[in-house]
Amino acid sequence: MKILLVEDDALIASGLEYALTQEGYAVMHCGDLLSARDAIRGESLSLAILDLGLPDGDGFSLFDALRERGIPFIVLTALDDEASAVRGLETGAEDYITKPFRLRELLARVKAVLRRRQGAATPVIEFSPGLCIHLRQAKVFRHNQELALTALEYRLLLVLVEHRGQVLSRSQLLDHIWDGAGNFVEDNTLTVYIRRLREKLGDDSQNPEIIKTVRGMGYRID
Repeated sequence: MKILLVEDDALIASGLEYALTQEGYAVMHCGDLLSARDAIRGESLSLAILDLGLPDGDGFSLFDALRERGIPFIVLTALDDEASAVRGLETGAEDYITKPFRLRELLARVKAVLRRRQGAATPVIEFSPGLCIHLRQAKVFRHNQELALTALEYRLLLVLVEHRGQVLSRSQLLDHIWDGAGNFVEDNTLTVYIRRLREKLGDDSQNPEIIKTVRGMGYRID
């Protein structure tokens, strides 16, 4: 899951980015409205955490763009007056946290928001234009045509999509897709499955845009 952190205080941003990364989230940090708007338009985001007092304007101005993209957001701000809190919550914020804050509490609230959203979300995940996973049916479609994936290919894709934005090492992928029948999936076999999965998804194996290879580290879906 990728979280957008909009915070102009470098010290707070650094601490939060580290803590969120340690929890397994991919974090994109923006220090102003301009870069935040670009991120909202161009990135696949699970959640946004945003300050209201930014160097180039008011964080409230990001609310519409976040709502349009269906991105839940938490306000993190030094503005502790009731009017600001009410305005934030009434205009779409999932939560409103004032500074100074306790890190463990903030992390707990982040998890709570993501759990609520996942529980209410439609059981269809679109992970690339024209490509989606229907979770209840355990099927993958490309431009509304079902793809003939094996059970292991499906599990491999699901693991990558569930960890979208994160680089998963080969050993991590092997741990996740261990054959349910108890058969060990070898490292060389993983390479074959990645190649076959790319072919079925219509991904260019020479220049993949869906399942990306991060040299020396592993694979990632954005």
